[in-house]
Amino acid sequence: MKALLLTGPSGSGKTTLAHTLLQRYPELTFSISATTRPPRPGETHGKDYYFLAEAEFDRFLAQNAFLEWERLFSGHRYGTLRQELERIRDLNQVPLFVKDVKGTLALKNLLGPGAITVFLLPPSLETLRERLIQRGENAPADIEERLLGAKEEIRRIAEFDFVLYNDELPKAAARIERIIQRYLL
Repeated sequence: MKALLLTGPSGSGKTTLAHTLLQRYPELTFSISATTRPPRPGETHGKDYYFLAEAEFDRFLAQNAFLEWERLFSGHRYGTLRQELERIRDLNQVPLFVKDVKGTLALKNLLGPGAITVFLLPPSLETLRERLIQRGENAPADIEERLLGAKEEIRRIAEFDFVLYNDELPKAAARIERIIQRYLL
């Protein structure tokens, strides 16, 4: 199955780049992840995420309804529901996944060679730190934990089809558009 999977450290620009691509390519459809974390201001259930209570997430787990899932360092769980992939297939669209490294690799294994993985590499860890601080969502200890996680994730870049340097959004978008045109459309 053809799919585009964007990954990279927290703050690498995955979601921002995904929104840019969705505006430019009507063939792509955003795959909505399920999560147990509460919505951030401006986020909508069924658009940004499927916001689930812990008990709901557990019920889906018991029903084997997830393609992949994990508990992140935040303590919240995230995953991809089977029904979400079916929804996108029914639309005859190419799914665009925005996942962490482990989720991306799990989906790549499930979806096969038509699924293209792109690792977004930030210009530096200091730039990543600045982006996380600018978000204004994380405590300093959480930012440090995310940076430690980023170092581990960056060590795995050889496992991905493409590594894309995300220094400036327009440049990164142009780079990934070449990948989309060559491999997905």
